[in-house]
Amino acid sequence: MTSPVLKILMVLLLLTLSLQAFGQFEEWCIADEQTPDDELQRAMDWACGKGGADCSKIKVNQPCYLPNTVRDHASYAFNSYYQKFKHKGASCYFNSAAITTDLDPSHGSCKYEFLP
Repeated sequence: MTSPVLKILMVLLLLTLSLQAFGQFEEWCIADEQTPDDELQRAMDWACGKGGADCSKIKVNQPCYLPNTVRDHASYAFNSYYQKFKHKGASCYFNSAAITTDLDPSHGSCKYEFLP
């Protein structure tokens, strides 16, 4: 006999897997609010350098330059890396400097990429 709670959990698991399979589960990688700027800067330097993130849109006069904060720029860089490499096993970790969110962090003309 299966408990009602177990049945509910199984249904939720199947629903989550179905949404992921059909590309309905959108997830972005952003800087963790609790991470100090110096740690974010180191992680962003790696993501934009050796990591292979596309950081061209956070340069001066580009759509994601403003707000000009380490946290905002790191969020863009982290997400670029994550979206580009998540299908190859990349995570949104960055030495505990980043977290995932299901809320699109895009703002104004700054569009955060999402790849299903």
